[in-house]
Amino acid sequence: MAGKDYCALAERIVEQVGGADNITKVLHCATRLRFNLRDMAKADKDALKAIDGVLGVVDANAQLQVVIGPDVDRVYDAVLAGTGLEGAGEVDENLDAPKERLTPKGVGMAILDGLSGTMGPAIPAIVACAFFKMITSLLGPDFLNLLPADSDLMKLFTFVGDAAFYFFPCVVGYTAAVKFNVTPVLGIVMGAILIHPTFVAMATEGTPFTVFGIPCNVQNYSSTIIPVILSVWVMGYIERFLNAKMPSSIRGVFAPAITILVMLPISLCVLGPAGAFLGGYLVGGLLALQNVIGPLGIAIIAGLYPILVMTGMHMVLIVTLFQVFATQGYDGFGGPALVFASFSVMGVAIGAMLRIKNKEQKALAAEYAITAILAGTSEPTIYGICTRYKRPFIGLIAGGFTGGLVAGILGVVSASLVPSSNVVCALAFAGGTQFNLIAGWGCAILSAVVAAAVTYFTGFDSDSEAFDVE
Repeated sequence: MAGKDYCALAERIVEQVGGADNITKVLHCATRLRFNLRDMAKADKDALKAIDGVLGVVDANAQLQVVIGPDVDRVYDAVLAGTGLEGAGEVDENLDAPKERLTPKGVGMAILDGLSGTMGPAIPAIVACAFFKMITSLLGPDFLNLLPADSDLMKLFTFVGDAAFYFFPCVVGYTAAVKFNVTPVLGIVMGAILIHPTFVAMATEGTPFTVFGIPCNVQNYSSTIIPVILSVWVMGYIERFLNAKMPSSIRGVFAPAITILVMLPISLCVLGPAGAFLGGYLVGGLLALQNVIGPLGIAIIAGLYPILVMTGMHMVLIVTLFQVFATQGYDGFGGPALVFASFSVMGVAIGAMLRIKNKEQKALAAEYAITAILAGTSEPTIYGICTRYKRPFIGLIAGGFTGGLVAGILGVVSASLVPSSNVVCALAFAGGTQFNLIAGWGCAILSAVVAAAVTYFTGFDSDSEAFDVE
């Protein structure tokens, strides 16, 4: 979108979502403007899709998401400047508006929205630490043997690489608190309580324990996700209730303490064990599925993963992967599939860039390719190329499926958890055997090449706008 008038684009978007008065809150992620609207019926989705600079429109859990691409932050700033709204801030809602009916679909979308809003901001911490784990894997005695196991540098990179994984409940406690409108530091404290050394020691030794006389199923929640997400979610209701009922003169002192006090039996005796059980159920289900469909499983997940991204279902898989790695330390199913799916996205963008003749669309495809390779953002390619021209979806699925199938036959596993979708995700294969690393990288490249080739040769109609060179 270089050279585009962001203010004009923002003005057109605001007009088609029903005007500034119809917006209660606006924020953005890596590629999308996210609008909370008073009346969703006032938004003209077809008109939004027709705007030059809008890649797509997604209606997710009563939130209208306008896909912009890597320039979303500039359009977002223009929206704020043009409407006078506060970015991601609370605004007055129409309290008289009827509440949405509670339906299974609504509950499912709310769960996905909670997982996405919680896990998305936490991923950079994992990627950063995974980089150090990769260094120890490559330079350590098991591979290149350039760093002795007892060297200070090896020890440093080892505990830095493990930090985010071990203290992940604290990281997720913070991001969940931001998502569920809880005081962020209380979310961190909730995570710290779950992994306190005393509590972990009791879990290791099997020491009986009660919370205010209530029997507690003591467990080690290090590296877990679901227990702290559930705890922070419930804690939000308690904190808001106390803040509403307590006089302002004592609220700042007593509300946080009482919030934690009330949460102790709820979290340690109910939500923690329930979350751990649910996490174990997800892991068991994924491993059982792997045993049933074998090598074909990686191919299926890699081929369909972009569809999961479009529906938001990919966060369920990512959450499950965290549980799998916490359980067995590696994954030979969903983890490799994510890598091949990511490289397939890169391949589609490259194939489209090489094939498209229209200069403007060709430049956009090049921008999407760079964004996918370096930033790991797949939405521009999915919405700007695959959804727009339809046929590139074939290349997208074929690339991931092919790389996943070969990897499944060769027994490739993700030795490290790298929840990233840029080129760095291939580091997931480091930490195992040399064969695993070479085979994993080879299958990743194969995914990109197949996706690019299929997109180049079959991805466009001869009369497509992609070949309009005017």
